[in-house]
Parts: sequence; C-alpha cells; structure tokens
Amino acid sequence: MSATDVRTVDPEGLVPLEAPCAWRRDDLGQGYVHQLTEAHLDELDAALQSAETCCDDVLDITREDFPLPTLAAELTDITRDLIDGRGVVVIRGLPVERYDKRRASMIYWGVGMHLGRPWPQNAKGHLLGDVTDQGRALNDPHGRGNEIGVVAFPFHSDGSDLVGLFCLDPGASGGASRVANAVAIHNELIRTAPDLAAELYASFAYDFRGEQAPGGKPWYTMPIFSRRGDRLFVRYIRPYIEAARRHPDAPHPSDKARVAMDRLDAMCRDESFHVSMMLQPGDMQFVNNYHVLHARDAYEDRRAEGQIRHLKRLWLETDLLPDAEKPEPFRLNQTAGNWWSRKGRTKSELDV
Repeated sequence: MSATDVRTVDPEGLVPLEAPCAWRRDDLGQGYVHQLTEAHLDELDAALQSAETCCDDVLDITREDFPLPTLAAELTDITRDLIDGRGVVVIRGLPVERYDKRRASMIYWGVGMHLGRPWPQNAKGHLLGDVTDQGRALNDPHGRGNEIGVVAFPFHSDGSDLVGLFCLDPGASGGASRVANAVAIHNELIRTAPDLAAELYASFAYDFRGEQAPGGKPWYTMPIFSRRGDRLFVRYIRPYIEAARRHPDAPHPSDKARVAMDRLDAMCRDESFHVSMMLQPGDMQFVNNYHVLHARDAYEDRRAEGQIRHLKRLWLETDLLPDAEKPEPFRLNQTAGNWWSRKGRTKSELDV
C-alpha cells in the first residue's frame, strides 16, 4: 500500500519573503540583458589565450587563470543581482563564430568561475553538461532533463545555487527559454491561498532517476518551498515527483498537494509571472535556482543541415549564499542526498 505524505505546516505562520526579489513580467523589462562591449570581448579573448597557456583541460581553469580586469567587477554585480535581485541574467554578445566549440566553452567556463564554483550535475561527475537531444524520452525513468530533446520541458529548478546555459546552436526553430519568478508566485500564494502554500512547504518524494547511492533508496524527499531566516528556497521538478510514484515505498502527494502543484504550474505558465526569450548563439543565461523556475518550449532540429540545438550547462555554488544560510538539503554534499556531489570531476559525455 502506498504511503501518503503528512502535511504539518500551519498556513497561519506563513509570510511573504524577499519582496525585493519578486517581479512580474512587466516589471522586468529587458534589464536582465547584459550586453558585452568590444572592450569586454577583447578582455575575454585575452583571458582565453592566458588560460590556454597554463591549462590543457577546461576544468583546470580557475578564476585566476581567466583574468578579466574590468568585466570581473561587473560579473560580481551580476552575482549579487542573481542572489538578492532579479535572479536572472543573459550575458549577450559573444561572437561564437570566431571560436570552435572547445574554445567557446572555455570562455563560458571562465565567465562561470567569476560567478561561483562548479557542482557535479549527475552521478558521472559531469561539471560542464550538455543540453541537447540525446535520444532520451520524457517518460524514461533514467532520463534527465538535459538529455531529453525536442519536446517541451516544464518549469523546474536544478540542484545548485545558480544554473547557467550557454547557447552554441539554437537549433532550427522553437526552443524558447522561459523563466518564472518563484518568489512572486510564493508571495501571491501566501496572500491568496495560504492553505495551498502550506502544502508546498511539506516534503515531496522525488525520483533519483537511477542515480541513488549503491544500496540506497531510489527516491528522496524535499519540500517545494523552504525558508531559512528571511530567505526563500525553491526545489521543484514535477516530472521527478510524478516518477517517484513508481516506487511502492515512496510517499505519494495527497489530493490537496496535487491541487497545490497544479496551482503552482498554472501560475508559472501565466504570462504575468514569466518572461520568454530566444537564446541566441553566444548567449549565456544564468538564473538563481532558488528564486527562478525555468522551462523550455518544444523545438525542431534539422540534423541533415547541421542545425542541432546544443547548450552547455553549468551548476554553480556562490559565496554569497554560504552553507549556514541554506536549509541543509540545499548544501553541497547534502543536496537531496546526492552521494555523487562528492565525486570526481568529469567534463561531459559529449565533446566540448
């Protein structure tokens, strides 16, 4: 007999959080786009050449190996805005046509090292992941979101402080990136449906996608909404919650919890709570995983013409959110019980 999770959060005790980080689409405008200048491009090219003189492996490149005399300060400001402000930025203007994929990915990695430290993204220890059609189906119990191509993927968060996507090829058509402000959604739920907000503060079972520790349970539990001090932390991947139902011993969401998730999904889809953007070749999108949920529209590849959607992905930890300020499940080496967060470093299964 399957278990049903017990809800113990008091709706009366919930309050809106981090109002300066809450935005609606009309508030955001285009202020999240950071346009690179010619001076920035010269710095990035010089930093690439500097890194190539000392590092054979992209994963060996540190912030110090990738010096950015003026852009570094702007990236520090961007990191602050990701944590304490809008939670989303698109760094635009890198001419990827000047570089092969390996060198372009080195620039992306170097920029990322100015924003934080890399986290492993899966049990293989991949630090520089690939978001492209790898032939995995949406209902594949071992498939992960970055491996599933063509079809739309719903609003969700990843497993680190920040997630970055670097567009190498947008594909033939479609594939718009959508980002929804979970802080604004959380606060609106507190005001209008506190009973549903309370449901999202209780634990949900997530499928490990076959990446659990040897001998460990194939599922783990985390709330969708968590509070630490005055900060909000969000963890939400509904396909993984639904997939956990295949495990007989995993707790199943109650009917009211499912209503709460349905409301969360509907609010994410509401155009007033999200923005949609088409990532251009060279765009670097970074979002705060705890404040922003991201989604992808369906897209089309034309492999015969070489139009294959391909993004590189980074998961990053930032010093602006030390472990003491996070709920325990959000800390590196503790995240959702992911034993692989302590594993060695690996690029990815694809060429960089």
